[in-house]
Amino acid sequence: YWEQYRPGFFLRNVQLLLSVLLLAVWGAVLLAYRLYWMGNKPPNFSNSDNPAGDSPSLLTRTLTFLYLPAVNMWLLLCPNTLSFDWSMDALPLIRSITDWRNLHTVAFYVGLLLLAWFGLRTRQVKGKETNGKAHHVTNGNGRSHTNGHSCHHPDVPNHTNSETEPRTASAQNGTKKHYVTRTPLPTTENVVVFSLGLLAVPFLPATNLFFYVGFVIAERVLYIPSMGFCLLLAVGLRALYVRLRWSSSRTVVVYCSVALVLLFGVKTVLRNQDWQNEEMLYKSGIYFNPAKAWGNLGNVLKNQGKMAEAEQAYRNALYYRRNMADMLYNLGLLLQENNKFSEALHYYKLAIGSRPTLASAYLNTGIVLMNQGRLDEAKRTFLTCADIPDENLKDPHTHKSSVTSCLYNLGKLLHEQGYQEEALSVYKEAIQKMPRQFAPQSLYNMMGEAYMRLNKLTEAEHWYRESLRAKPDHIPAHLTYGKLLALTGQKTEAERFFLKAIQLDPTKGNCYMHYGQFLLEESRLLEAAEMAEKAARLDSGEFDVVFSAAHMLRQASLNDAAEKYYGRAASIRPNYPAALMNLGAILHLNGKLQEAETNYLRALQLKPDDTITQSNLRKLWNIMEKQGLRTMGL
Repeated sequence: YWEQYRPGFFLRNVQLLLSVLLLAVWGAVLLAYRLYWMGNKPPNFSNSDNPAGDSPSLLTRTLTFLYLPAVNMWLLLCPNTLSFDWSMDALPLIRSITDWRNLHTVAFYVGLLLLAWFGLRTRQVKGKETNGKAHHVTNGNGRSHTNGHSCHHPDVPNHTNSETEPRTASAQNGTKKHYVTRTPLPTTENVVVFSLGLLAVPFLPATNLFFYVGFVIAERVLYIPSMGFCLLLAVGLRALYVRLRWSSSRTVVVYCSVALVLLFGVKTVLRNQDWQNEEMLYKSGIYFNPAKAWGNLGNVLKNQGKMAEAEQAYRNALYYRRNMADMLYNLGLLLQENNKFSEALHYYKLAIGSRPTLASAYLNTGIVLMNQGRLDEAKRTFLTCADIPDENLKDPHTHKSSVTSCLYNLGKLLHEQGYQEEALSVYKEAIQKMPRQFAPQSLYNMMGEAYMRLNKLTEAEHWYRESLRAKPDHIPAHLTYGKLLALTGQKTEAERFFLKAIQLDPTKGNCYMHYGQFLLEESRLLEAAEMAEKAARLDSGEFDVVFSAAHMLRQASLNDAAEKYYGRAASIRPNYPAALMNLGAILHLNGKLQEAETNYLRALQLKPDDTITQSNLRKLWNIMEKQGLRTMGL
């Protein structure tokens, strides 16, 4: 009996072990590359992604992490409840030894150890080792014998078909003997070991053994392990079929196998209905993980242009979990895009409070503050974002991009306020911090503009060229470089850059505007007026474009067209004194004196000390008095 078992597995199955080792090594290589891509540091997740990893209790972490593989195995055995995401509170933590779910953990690991023991033990049959092959010696009557003993391999039926199987003949002691050969099959132990390796090794990174992962359960990590599971199931059914001697029992096994395949096939078809599109997938997960499912559904609805429904989905997600920084940020972004700036700021601040390292929330907070004219607050926000340490971040690449964008906007703000040296210092810091994937063309172009304001034309040209090198079709760089060339007397080359910008985007009114200003400086007034009208038609809602177009038309002595566009500019910014004053001036020139008076007075109400408007109004009253019209004094 004891001779049936002896250690020989490792010596006889070197190739199998090498295959499993290769699988493990390849997984380690992929894991190392992933860590390298993330900056040679493990990822950092919020407590909502993996609550067990954030738990201060060692007992809770241990019991929960030991339980998770058992839940994953249960999903393979019985995929009754499936969800695209099992993070957050989708699986309650195990906080006590007395939790009944610990029984599942014990059952799982006991079963796993039994399978491993069965796969690693080696059986030796007395006499020749079959090693998964059946060697039958048949005499002339077709009966098998092995020196008077029958040798049955447990995994192969002990019968041969002497009519169909090939035979080889040899003479021994004058008796003909026929040997029947079979195609060798892998031993059960080999298949079990390989299946266990395929089941366990790819799953190791998801066990929280090496580092905490950003999910509780993720069915995607079961794709490769499910192949090992299917192999184990096939081996079990095969072994059961071989060992059953009654044909009726074997028939039951076959029918059960077919029923199992059909049942899981139907489940697959039904589950595939949820995967038809993202909206259906996220709706199917609301029951299991409502906070995450509603949040993802909100993103889908927003991309579909269903803003009201997306906003409600975000609010539903926050109803279930109020401290989700990403969801607070997404809701703020949606409100910002709908021009609800005050409410957007509220949610950005809540997102920052939930996750103080969320750089994108700082970025959009600063942008909203800039649009509201709260420039000092915007500066402080951008500076705070720039000082966030880049350690222990959930997404370091996105974080670095947002920090770079904060510095870019801070530099742009300083540039517009006339602090060119400070702006250049900020831009240089942005260049040092920007990640590989950041598109630098706008940053380089703004550096060129700052140098141009400082009259350092050589440095400005360098950065304009860098911008075009980073993105050859970058329209702002074509326009600014064209202005520089015009300033340095390279008129033909400048015009080529302006025309190239128009060619890149013929629907962009700003391109026609810059070209029109160039033509105006060259005293090509009618061409400039034509470009101005095109710009104003294309960007009729942009104040700067419309206002500049009106100014160029006035200089070309096209006063009727200038009046039209000054009026449009005043309607875009009804409380902007310069727009009202210029509208009054063109009405004054066109002889519409009473309308001119009205606009002059409105401009003075907004800016009482404007000397130009006061002078124009006195001239207007003199004309009106000469014509016998009633006037109002200052």
